[in-house]
Amino acid sequence: MTKNKTSYQLVSGSLVNKCLVAMPDMSDERFESTVIYICSHDEEKGTKGLVLNKPCLLSFFDVLSQLHISSQLDKGKCPKVLWGGPVEQIRGFILHSSDFTGFETEKITDNLSVTASVDVLSEIAKGKGPEKYLLALGYSHWDCGQLELEIAGNSWLVFDANEDFLFNCPVNQKWEKALSMIGINPLMLSLEQGSV
Repeated sequence: MTKNKTSYQLVSGSLVNKCLVAMPDMSDERFESTVIYICSHDEEKGTKGLVLNKPCLLSFFDVLSQLHISSQLDKGKCPKVLWGGPVEQIRGFILHSSDFTGFETEKITDNLSVTASVDVLSEIAKGKGPEKYLLALGYSHWDCGQLELEIAGNSWLVFDANEDFLFNCPVNQKWEKALSMIGINPLMLSLEQGSV
């Protein structure tokens, strides 16, 4: 219960550079067992975030090919393409280290930015883009006050993001890792126990 109180306290401040962790009883199936990075949180425009742990069927090279971008990158070293959320699913959003600034780059923190233009993909394909990055198709959006109500309703837990978690934690381990970072055992949250 203490962990939930911590989440509620975060609602009064900015959620930028925080991660949301879906509770097991998440009512929206699209967000079941998801972890979402919050890119922007504005009283007028609402909240925007990227799902970090739902891979798409498209590979990074599929995306480059569809955009007619040639690349010599090592396929084994490229990150999985993520389903960022249900809004604008044909548009790519690259969350990346701030060592790159291009067209439509928005600074999130001193170390992190998000870019929604093709130029960053072209630079990555040449090996000249940001050192750290992930690509998501689509994004998640909440109207003003909507996310705060969902957090207060115990749909999400909140924790501070860090670059190691964002860029290095395997996609299929992010939900469990996020809970462990908060100090919660996922088995203790499960509403139904599975059988082995």
